[in-house]
Amino acid sequence: MVFLWFLSCFTLVGASFSCGVPTIQPVLSGLSRIINGEDAVPGSWPWQVSLQDSTGFHFCGGSLISEDWVVTAAHCGVTTSDVVVAGEFDQGSDAEDIQVLTIAKVFKNPNFSLLTVLNDITLLKLSTPARFSQTVSAVCLPSADDDFPAGMQCATTGWGKTKYNAIKTPDKLQQATLPLLSNGDCKKYWGSKITDVMICAGASGVSSCMAAGTPATPAFSGSCIFVYHPPCSGLLPGVELRSYLLEPAWHMELSGRLESLARLFSP
Repeated sequence: MVFLWFLSCFTLVGASFSCGVPTIQPVLSGLSRIINGEDAVPGSWPWQVSLQDSTGFHFCGGSLISEDWVVTAAHCGVTTSDVVVAGEFDQGSDAEDIQVLTIAKVFKNPNFSLLTVLNDITLLKLSTPARFSQTVSAVCLPSADDDFPAGMQCATTGWGKTKYNAIKTPDKLQQATLPLLSNGDCKKYWGSKITDVMICAGASGVSSCMAAGTPATPAFSGSCIFVYHPPCSGLLPGVELRSYLLEPAWHMELSGRLESLARLFSP
């Protein structure tokens, strides 16, 4: 199986609750990895959500892109019987001010292929809006003008394994930094599987492991990308899907347009 993160950009200044602007600033060592990773600062990745089944089992991550919408991986297989948990840091704690949000409808990209992992994107329409706060807010949607050059350092977050042979995933949200690779370098690992809608990250001993649907964030300015990668190696680069190239609707402004985007995903 391949595993997907959400890649976005943010600035550390700006109005409260603006997309991609965490009120609580993250602190990255630059040396961590989710394999042998570090705890995130609680609340510093406010768009990170946990997708849980009816028993409370966390099976995937996702990202808030507005009060009403979450984006995640199509391969996660989310249904309306699952829930979105926002504002969570420690999944072993009952003391956190989390929001448990039900799902009104699931819009899986009809062109998703489990074989190639192309178009690995699902939109979730929430039954009731998330309440934005210091620990809950949205990440930004992408722009076709965004540039992610080789060598840019990204941060990936999630509740993925902290060791490749770990039996269980950590309770606390983890974070790690990953370098982006050029597609030419990535093809040295993956060959013809790499297409123009993909970029690569990792292959420097750093990896996100068993962290499907969760965010990865370059600390610069302004957009979002999807990524997937081989499980738990840290030796092969992850392959990222440039979501703004998947559908023309990604180029549109967020306000009033997500319903149109969801219709593209409807059967």
